[in-house]
Amino acid sequence: MGNVKSTPFNLDKPLNSYSRYVRLWKTFRLIDKCKGISERRHPMFERNRAMKWMGYLFTAFWLCYLMFFGVVMGNIEAPVEIFDTINGWLPIILALDFSTRLMLTDTPAQEVKQFKLMPLSTSFLINVFLIRRATSFMNIVWLFFFVPFGLMCVVNYYGFIGLFTWCLSMWIIMVANAYWYLLWRTLLNRNMMYLILPVSIYAIVIYFGLFDDDFTQSFFGNEHVQPVYWGFLWYGRWVMEGNVQAYLIPISIIALLYIVNYNIQIRSVYREIADVQEGKVKSREMVFLNRFGIIGEYIKLDIKSIMRNGTIRKSFITGVVCTVMLTSLSAFTPIYDGNLFMKAYISMYCFCCLAVIQLTSLMCPEGNYIDGLMARKESVLSLLKAKFYFNLAMMIIPFCIFLLSVIVGKSSFIESIGCLLFTAGVVLPFLMQMAVYNKSTVPLNAKLTRVRNNSSMQVYISIIALFLPMGVMYVLMVLIPTWAPWIMAGLGIIGIALEPLWMRNIYNRFMARRYANMDGFRNSREFLS
Repeated sequence: MGNVKSTPFNLDKPLNSYSRYVRLWKTFRLIDKCKGISERRHPMFERNRAMKWMGYLFTAFWLCYLMFFGVVMGNIEAPVEIFDTINGWLPIILALDFSTRLMLTDTPAQEVKQFKLMPLSTSFLINVFLIRRATSFMNIVWLFFFVPFGLMCVVNYYGFIGLFTWCLSMWIIMVANAYWYLLWRTLLNRNMMYLILPVSIYAIVIYFGLFDDDFTQSFFGNEHVQPVYWGFLWYGRWVMEGNVQAYLIPISIIALLYIVNYNIQIRSVYREIADVQEGKVKSREMVFLNRFGIIGEYIKLDIKSIMRNGTIRKSFITGVVCTVMLTSLSAFTPIYDGNLFMKAYISMYCFCCLAVIQLTSLMCPEGNYIDGLMARKESVLSLLKAKFYFNLAMMIIPFCIFLLSVIVGKSSFIESIGCLLFTAGVVLPFLMQMAVYNKSTVPLNAKLTRVRNNSSMQVYISIIALFLPMGVMYVLMVLIPTWAPWIMAGLGIIGIALEPLWMRNIYNRFMARRYANMDGFRNSREFLS
């Protein structure tokens, strides 16, 4: 028998220390390669090439924008050195970096699942994925801002060595932020209440540490001393001067977060593999909807999906939380005061956000049982009507939240009515078009981080639904400010009155594409199973 070529998974053969490290390195490289090509296994990969290239273009645009912004900021003349300002405002950059990581897909505990049949220990796999998180591209994105910024101003004072040590410290801090994000994301999968944790921490640190003069005066006796600002400012100067001790702070934080992440991920592996569903299902009859017949039954299904199914429930909560956060910022802070464009943006976004999150994936949860829907004539039409009426009723949530701005005098009551009716009669019918184009099944109880369903059409319609209404409102407020809310309300009423016509049009187009859509639902459903 010929010699069998050794592989990194041949664990029976005794090895010396050097060979063991070589095998571990090869195993790491193999797992890294497998994760690099994992997206190509998805049956929808070939159909989403437009989305892939759009992602590449958006990434290139964002990186070029960071470099341009770095050059512009580096040439600003200020009373103090501009790099001191950037160092002092580093918490704001960390908050922005944290928010951009929401595109992160899986936690290490979720990634381990597909490798459990291999002769590899869980601890080794967790370590591999934690190391991959530290070396990911997202941790160096902000260097596209820091490097050109440093070339403009840091080099003049500390030379290229100072620039290198400063950028190295920024990368280490971003790695620490990545581990902090990973910890929060894992906890979020267990309880949605953790959603308020990073918002609270960053808001408290930024507001009380950078902007609130009363707080700093009470604790430090000087309203011009912001502890967080000056702490990061002197840390930045410390690393620019080449003090190695300065790296001990972020490295210690990384080590602590690594250990905490490791232990939490180890405990989360069984939960992820077993897919344990906690809690009891309570019976809710909702008999008051019986009077609406089959449409009422579908409305019951929507309500029960939000209460029982993890994916839909978390999307709904996310939409409500985003609406509350944005409305609260507009109502209780002066950030957007005096800017007509931002007023239009806030007003329409508060009403459109929940609808966009809910309806861009229209019919995707139904892909789990689409074959049963097609068995009865015009059942899809009844389902679409139920979706529209349910989301129409849900508009009361952003309306009540937006009343905060009305109460404090930031907006008028007629403006809230105009935004409500415009969203109900114009934006909702536009989003309902996704029923024709969606053909990828969304798992009902998968973790929020594992739902990969964004097609190019979903992205296009989401962007248009969020920004076009804002543009319409802004133009009307500039040209005819007195009549703007009345015109928006009139357009909304017309859209609601024409519901039978455009609803039948959507249904007919869906039925014309039903075989292609059902094929897509089945393929993606088989992949999820």
